[in-house]
Amino acid sequence: MNARTETSIRRPYKSWIALTVALLASLGLLGYAMNRQPELTVAPPVPQAEALDHRDGLKSTSLDPTLVIDPPAHASTPPGMVWIPGGEFDMGNDIDTGRGIGQPDEAPVHRVALDGFWMDETEVTNAQFAEFARETGYLTIAERTPKREDFVGLVEDVNVIPEENLVAGSVCFNPKYDWRTLRKDFALWPYQVWKYVPGADWKHPEGEDSSIDDIMDHPVVHISWNDAVAYAEWAGKRLPTEAEWEYAARGGLSGKMYPWGDELHPQGEWVNNIWQGTFPENNRNEDSFMSTAPVKTFPANGYGLYEMSGNVWEWCHDFYRPDTYADSEPRNPQGPETSFDPNEPTIPKRIQRGGSFMCSDDYCIGYRVSARMKGDPSTGTSHCGFRCVKSPRRQ
Repeated sequence: MNARTETSIRRPYKSWIALTVALLASLGLLGYAMNRQPELTVAPPVPQAEALDHRDGLKSTSLDPTLVIDPPAHASTPPGMVWIPGGEFDMGNDIDTGRGIGQPDEAPVHRVALDGFWMDETEVTNAQFAEFARETGYLTIAERTPKREDFVGLVEDVNVIPEENLVAGSVCFNPKYDWRTLRKDFALWPYQVWKYVPGADWKHPEGEDSSIDDIMDHPVVHISWNDAVAYAEWAGKRLPTEAEWEYAARGGLSGKMYPWGDELHPQGEWVNNIWQGTFPENNRNEDSFMSTAPVKTFPANGYGLYEMSGNVWEWCHDFYRPDTYADSEPRNPQGPETSFDPNEPTIPKRIQRGGSFMCSDDYCIGYRVSARMKGDPSTGTSHCGFRCVKSPRRQ
């Protein structure tokens, strides 16, 4: 399987309950019960470094004399962030290696110019998100109890939704799936190995009886796009654009498959947290992590960024379209103005990047720097988090 398959586990929470009510229990589905906010159909603008005074001692490229390379002299690097120097790169991937690597929505390769920006050196951790929640009282979507009226239009008669389905929770991998009935001959087969877990949220990643007390340095999960935006605004930051994310993930390398080069495990060493083996039957756990790993476990890339491949998926600013690269802005692209996913055309999708501990070379392969994923902005899962960026401002 490949990255397109994993899209199926991203179906919105409302849709999961609707599917359950529609008697799709034969696939082992459990309803997503989430209280959602309406999603915008037009993407808001992303603040860019063009607002800088370009006479402030900044370097520029010969192709574009206004491109911001270095941070302004008056600015200091925010704690926990690294400066990503502005520049140009070839975004996307046209190469098919014969292993299913290289999806149609990664093409065509196109030249992109970006102004410099700061980026979190790690994914946002449980400790960092806890500070945000403690200070603001914010409740993530997974912590909010849904109501029947949330599903009007998705279920013919909302009164048939069982009361027991209307509980706060989130989506987790189900290691106790029935392997005897597992089938992989239809597009939505991953539903069989995921389950809705009441009480699962960022503080209880495996359900109400679990805790983050011993994993405060792990990336926060069960975070929707909307939750990530709320955190970023509180922190005075924002989510990266898809172009910024890929440029940063490449770490200054050109045309490579991974942040460190073209070998998945150089010199026989695992340098990212992914699934080793056949998914979902067998994880050999050669990287020593069955789930998330602490941030900074694996080596940083050339820009000093950790875990840009594997560990957890990371939300980006952009709406998703499979044809984005066919007509992309050459400078500081912010993505399309609207979303379109041909698999679920009525559901807006936002970009996710980087892959996760669930990605294997026979299923997802989302840990490549050019791999694209999309998710419903109101959905969080046990393998999706985020990191933030910040553009310099005029003094």
